[in-house]
Amino acid sequence: MGFSRYEYAPPTSGTLVRTGEERATLVRRVYALLFTGILVTIAGALFAVSNQAVLTSVLQHPFIMIILMFGTLFAVRGASRSFPANIGLLYLFNLIMGVWIAPVLLFYAKAQPGVLAQAGIMTATAFGALTLYAFVSRRDFSAWGSFFFVGLIVLVVASLLNIFFHSNSLQTVIAAVGVFIFSGLLVFDTWRIRNTFAPDDYIPAALNLYLDVLNLFLFILQLLGGGRRRG
Repeated sequence: MGFSRYEYAPPTSGTLVRTGEERATLVRRVYALLFTGILVTIAGALFAVSNQAVLTSVLQHPFIMIILMFGTLFAVRGASRSFPANIGLLYLFNLIMGVWIAPVLLFYAKAQPGVLAQAGIMTATAFGALTLYAFVSRRDFSAWGSFFFVGLIVLVVASLLNIFFHSNSLQTVIAAVGVFIFSGLLVFDTWRIRNTFAPDDYIPAALNLYLDVLNLFLFILQLLGGGRRRG
């Protein structure tokens, strides 16, 4: 499952959002990029599922896909202030992610018809509730970043170990922990948009939220699927 794509990074500028207008502009940019990026990911997944050659290539050459994903991810990070290249690279990453997760989506769709819609609805509901909580709450969530980042490292290690153990029960536990961790990261990253990101940091802000939402969806999907592993 694609769970290790989150990269903790501080704001790229020391200039914080100081006015309501700046904050509103940042929020509009971030969520526009997030929602359109999700649509691009869906398009990439549909393209891969409908093209057997592409689907076979993804399954047969996972390391090439991993290189493409992380290469594009680092390129997005590096060009976060270079408009319009930053937008193009972000959408390219969204597209690659859609192609990458297409076999997973196809597996669950065949195993349990309707489970993708259920996972999508649950993810959207969680996203709405957690986003509202982060924006409305007056709490300081700054400490959550390091806590959930450590949890993410533990999650990755446990998932790698389970590659050798092939335990469905352990995979279910990992999926539940993944939902918890990325829910926390979603709150933390939303709080950063409100409090620490600069007006021009819309690319890293949108990228972090996208990774949180995508991984939250994948872990919810895995929970609904009973922790079953693809392959």
